[in-house]
Amino acid sequence: MKKLSVLIATKNAEDTIERAINSIKEIADEIIVVDSGSTDKTLEIAEKLGAKIFFKEWENYGVQQNFLIDKSTGDFCFVLDSDEEVSPELRNSIKEVLKKDQTADCYEVNRKTYYMGKFLNHVWQPEWRIRLFKKGKVRFQERVHAKAICNGTKERLKGDLYHYSYKNLKHHFQKTIYFAEETANLMYKNKKKFRFYNLILNPLIYFTKFYFLKKGFLDGYRGFIVSVVGAVYGFFKYAFLFEKYQKEKYGENLWKRKK
Repeated sequence: MKKLSVLIATKNAEDTIERAINSIKEIADEIIVVDSGSTDKTLEIAEKLGAKIFFKEWENYGVQQNFLIDKSTGDFCFVLDSDEEVSPELRNSIKEVLKKDQTADCYEVNRKTYYMGKFLNHVWQPEWRIRLFKKGKVRFQERVHAKAICNGTKERLKGDLYHYSYKNLKHHFQKTIYFAEETANLMYKNKKKFRFYNLILNPLIYFTKFYFLKKGFLDGYRGFIVSVVGAVYGFFKYAFLFEKYQKEKYGENLWKRKK
């Protein structure tokens, strides 16, 4: 049976890290945690559960994942976020891959988000992500929304990866604004031009995509809320980009009134 390295990036995840590790520990040969400065009991819990712990200052998601891959020693790596849980069906699917002589290089899994008391079945579904792969076959893009790039063959696994991404609605909005600003910073760095119509069209596009095309309306009020927050993301992404160009034009003291 091939060896499995489970890779987890953390920061202040004491509420979820135990569930994450316990969901995969049964089939893991090593669990590697890279922490970016937790001040709660995250590391104490992870260490108690047998994880190897490293520290790395946070740059972005992709950088952390590539650091973890380089630290792994298994034949296969499985990327698990600290707020996720491997379902029993997915765990069995991973186990079957590890038993095989001939396997694909990379495997996608479907992630399902738990939102206000239920799993979302439409608005963010399906959400296929490369999470299981042979070591040396995947590198992550080193940016905010980092995509795993597979150098080889791909297949999909049965079973869901459960995602407990938000503590409450306020937390959802806070993360949305954070990612909108980080994306705007990347757009500015890449010299993406601001257009006023983006402030109007992009929120409409996001809402239409999530609520109608992805059938978010079938998720009831949860689907509607998620679609609205998606529209908020689309608005703030370009609002932050506009602010960056205004600072370039008028200086960093843009928000301070001149005497």
